[in-house]
Amino acid sequence: MMKITNYKFIAFIKKFIVLMILLLFNITTSTVISQTKSLSMILDMVHNNPGETPYNSQYNDPDVLKKMGYNGKVFFLFESAQLAINWDKVDKAILPLGSPDRLWMDTKAAHIDSLYTNIKNAGLQVYTQCDLILFPKMLIEKYNLKDIMGDPRNPQTEKYLRILLREMFVQFPQLDGIVVRIGETYLQDAPYHLGAINNKTNAEETIIPLINILRDEVCVKLNKKVIFRTWYSFDVKETDYMHVDKAIEPHKNLTISVKHCEGDFHRGNPFSKVLGMGRHKQLIEVQCAREYEGKGAYPNYIAKGVIDGFEEHLWLRKTGRPSSIREIFNEGKKTGKLAGIWTWSRGGGWEGPYIGNEFWCDLNAYIMAQWAKKPSATEESIFNRYTRNVLGLNKKDGETFRKLALLSADAIIRGRRSAAYYNDINPRWTRDEYIGFPKLPTDLKKVKVILAEKDTALEMWNEIVKLSENIRFKDDKTADFVKVSSKYGLYLYRIYRSILYLSAIDTNLYPKSELNKWIEEYDAAWVEYQSLEASNSNCPTLYSKNETLRMRYSPADKEVNRMRKVLISKKTE
Repeated sequence: MMKITNYKFIAFIKKFIVLMILLLFNITTSTVISQTKSLSMILDMVHNNPGETPYNSQYNDPDVLKKMGYNGKVFFLFESAQLAINWDKVDKAILPLGSPDRLWMDTKAAHIDSLYTNIKNAGLQVYTQCDLILFPKMLIEKYNLKDIMGDPRNPQTEKYLRILLREMFVQFPQLDGIVVRIGETYLQDAPYHLGAINNKTNAEETIIPLINILRDEVCVKLNKKVIFRTWYSFDVKETDYMHVDKAIEPHKNLTISVKHCEGDFHRGNPFSKVLGMGRHKQLIEVQCAREYEGKGAYPNYIAKGVIDGFEEHLWLRKTGRPSSIREIFNEGKKTGKLAGIWTWSRGGGWEGPYIGNEFWCDLNAYIMAQWAKKPSATEESIFNRYTRNVLGLNKKDGETFRKLALLSADAIIRGRRSAAYYNDINPRWTRDEYIGFPKLPTDLKKVKVILAEKDTALEMWNEIVKLSENIRFKDDKTADFVKVSSKYGLYLYRIYRSILYLSAIDTNLYPKSELNKWIEEYDAAWVEYQSLEASNSNCPTLYSKNETLRMRYSPADKEVNRMRKVLISKKTE
């Protein structure tokens, strides 16, 4: 009896051990699967300059997008179905056949239909960006919508908005979903439409009722997807975000889009506090050719900082707050809250500089798309795969190129803003193709550090130029562009440095005896910079000395000339 009992007990223990091993293996396997699972949305958009000829970009080619790892494309605002529906089901008199409005919209419809079909036939998802609320002028006039169309709670507004949403998907069945933007309304390429939204930051009056309409009409009734952007609406304060989150019932087809940093895409801007919060799935926006940092005209590797954290955000880890999208992914692995990545491979902002080579955009876009395909992968492993498989570099040249790329990130934060005191310099002092005259903090200790950083940035740019000359690329065109664009960065940041020193002199934070030296440095830097374009056909267009309405600062050249006059008058005394 005792022997039988012992035998059964031993058998039980063996089975138990086997079960535990299998269970442990299953848990481990499940964890690995969860960690390596691709994000469901890997989207890209070419953000064309409003009112200008669209970019001639490789990212409009679906084969290029698929090869890079994307599974969907977001069309820009002026390629949106909302501009091209005919409204015949409502009233054929709104857009009568033969009218200029109707001819324009029919032409637009044929064009975007071909664009959507091209992407859809390649097996990619089709999304389009929408400015809401936006209607044809003739519709607004006939049904007296002008004074009410900005209020989504108004019954008339809601009625026509629901019709608009339905007809977009009926007349363009290729659409998988829409990306909704509120606040700004661009009409540069929409001559027969008007748009409006009231109180874009008001949750009760605008955001919640609008999302509920979109959720009901698109997500539920049509079983299509809505991506709602939070930018400058409820993307900064946690309480604002959570208020909206709690008021909207989650849906499998509803996703909230959040930039990886607060505000515009600036180095030094806070990492988004609302990422990872709430009940809704989230999509992270990433700009690959940053509008405030050259637009691809010079080396600017941002993918590592976005994935693993920029140096100015690493202090957050001591507080327990995330500083990178990898942390957001890791925290949300079980819930799958991070739905994907939405890159802007090209564009953002206005005007130039303009590039003829998308090399630096390509680097950022590739790394972001490949990481989204396998978020468990290290950024460095993806980078090395890019240098090896895409650029065809050997190990030594790949290491040199990586050093150059990482150095560009360090040089940009120090050269444009500050790694130590980034909150003390408004990054908008230079944007697009314009350079303003920045204001420095009044603390002399901070100013000394900030100016020293500008010197360090120049040392880094000099090193970047040297590195660019020692990388053996497969083709001469790439090799030449990397060299020229590296010099472009060096010469531009030499101009930046002289402007920051002159700003310090202008506010008595640096010796006025140095005024002549730094005006001469400013002039010499511009000569060097302009000579680059004159001697290189593949050089991106240059920054301008002119004034623009979009600048919030006086043009640097205007202020330098003011200081120059003071210097000349003193010399003649």
